[in-house]
Amino acid sequence: MMTNLSRRGDDLRPVPFPVLMADIGGTNVRFGLLVEAHSPVRHFPTVQITDFPDFATAAAETVLNATAVMPETLLLAIAAPVEALRTKLTNANWTLEPAALKEEMNLASVITFNDFEALAMALPALHADQVIAIGEGEARDREPRVVLGAGTGLGVGSIVWAGRRAVPIAGEGGHVGFGPETARDFEIWPHLERLHGRVSGETLLSGNGLVRLYKAVCAVRGADGGGCADGADVTTAAAAGDPLADETMDLFVEYLGRLAGDFALLLLARGGVYLGGGIAPRVAERFSSPRFRAAFEGRAPHHAILEKIPTFLITEDRPALTGLAAFAVLPERYAVDLSDRRIGV
Repeated sequence: MMTNLSRRGDDLRPVPFPVLMADIGGTNVRFGLLVEAHSPVRHFPTVQITDFPDFATAAAETVLNATAVMPETLLLAIAAPVEALRTKLTNANWTLEPAALKEEMNLASVITFNDFEALAMALPALHADQVIAIGEGEARDREPRVVLGAGTGLGVGSIVWAGRRAVPIAGEGGHVGFGPETARDFEIWPHLERLHGRVSGETLLSGNGLVRLYKAVCAVRGADGGGCADGADVTTAAAAGDPLADETMDLFVEYLGRLAGDFALLLLARGGVYLGGGIAPRVAERFSSPRFRAAFEGRAPHHAILEKIPTFLITEDRPALTGLAAFAVLPERYAVDLSDRRIGV
């Protein structure tokens, strides 16, 4: 036991600067460079995974060729369950091997996180101008917080406190089962395309999920569902006044509220529930209606608990990098075992 505790403390030793940070999603990669602990993060253009054969090439062409500052440490936030030797992205074709990246990019250290683990680390660091409060409720310090993000997939992360240290928790909560509750749901469900043979949160609350939901709504209404090929088409059509797309977006907000309420109950997230990802911030105006909070609070028999838990929409467009930067500056504030995820010094 003493050996394990010592190893964990060693894993949380300071990282060598400069630090290159990368948030690798299912579609895009976002890069940031932290020259020293108290310097601002330098951001670089967001690039698409499909434009590059591998991560090292994307990093070289996007960052290393654009700066004279060469990183010593690479912090990766990866949209997949992180493995020690290699991690395959869930919704893209890249495979990341930290030891190989360390050698190829001439780095002293490589540390890997799940993308929503990194996003969870950002939650205590977000300022009032980086979030929008949805409804009532007041966040309690050092109480559990949850973040959900619908984009290419559906990510879920959380952070809890153990004494003075924050514990980010990675998971695959986007793949929990999701079932019908209302009469309208029971009309829609028979027309839903199943993902891997089942309906999960990600089946509906993702870019492709919006298309599945839109087609099911069209089928119920006896309309042609071929007008929207991807999630962006659905949000664009809704903004243009398409009633079927508008109904789809209403359902998206309602279903996201239900799932957020379930996760709030799972952890009693009195520190707040946060919405990130690529979709919700693009349709922020929809969260000003009571639909989301009504669905969030309507998890009987615990309405009284949920009405006191605050919910927030993250408006900061690179929150996972905020979490990685917070770790880089002061890793000892976190309690996380990196014994299999830190390569090098």
